[in-house]
Amino acid sequence: MELQLDGARVLITGGGRGIGAAMARGLAEAGAKVAVADIDGGLAEATAGAIGGAAFPLRIDVRDRTSVRDAVAACVARLGGLDVMFNNAGIAQVRNFLDITEEDFRTVMDVNALGVLIGMQEAIRQMRLQGTGGSIVNTASIAGKQGYEPLAHYCASKFAVVALTQAAARAFGKDNIRVNAICPGVVDTAMWRLIDKGFQDNGLSKTENEAFTTFASGAVLGRPSKAEDLVGVARFLASPESAFMTGQTLLVDGGMVFD
Repeated sequence: MELQLDGARVLITGGGRGIGAAMARGLAEAGAKVAVADIDGGLAEATAGAIGGAAFPLRIDVRDRTSVRDAVAACVARLGGLDVMFNNAGIAQVRNFLDITEEDFRTVMDVNALGVLIGMQEAIRQMRLQGTGGSIVNTASIAGKQGYEPLAHYCASKFAVVALTQAAARAFGKDNIRVNAICPGVVDTAMWRLIDKGFQDNGLSKTENEAFTTFASGAVLGRPSKAEDLVGVARFLASPESAFMTGQTLLVDGGMVFD
C-alpha cells in the first residue's frame, strides 16, 4: 500500500541531513508540504532545494522556545496550518560513564529531551487552535529502550523522549492529537560517524568504523540501517492509516532490540 499524504502540512526538525532529510524527501514524495527545519540553515536550504516546490527551509534551534515558536508560525504562514510535527533533531556524545560532566549531561539533554518537549508544546498549541487534531512523531532510539555505558547520557535523553511521548499521548488524545515515537537502531549517518569517532577518542575502539560495525552486527536482518529505512514508518505515522495509534514507540532497527 502506497501511503498518500496529499496536502499534509509538516514541520520536521533536524531535517537538513540524515534521518530527517530522508523523512522530508519521503513525506514530500507522498504529497506532503514540508518545512525542513535545521539549526544549520545551509543544510536546510540544500535539502529543501533538492526536494523542490513541496518543501521550504527554516532555521531552528530546538533548545530555544522563541525559535521553535517562530518556526511553527512560519510554517502556518506559508502552508496555512500544521498537521504533522516531527521532532527529529538530536545529538550524541560518547563518554566513559565516570567522565560524564554536568555540562555534557545538560548539552545532550537540552537538545534531545528539552528540544522535544518544546517542539511538542508549540505544535500542540497550534493543533489545538486549529481544532482538527494532528500527529506528532518524535525520534527516540534503541537507546531509549536499553542503556549503553559509553552513551549513558544519550540513552537518558532518549528514555526521556519515550516518556514525553507517552505523557503527551495521554494528555492530548481528547484533542485528537496523536503522539508516537520512532526508535531507530544503528543508522549509517553523520551522527553515527561522530559516535564512531567518539569511541576511538575515548579508547573504546581502535579503528575507524569498528564501533559502528560492532553495534550494527546486532541487527538480525544482517545489515546496518540506512536513513531511508525510516521513511515508511514516518509516512505511516503521519497518515490517517495510523489514526487509532498513539503513545507508541516503534522499533525500526533491523531486529537489534525486541520489545
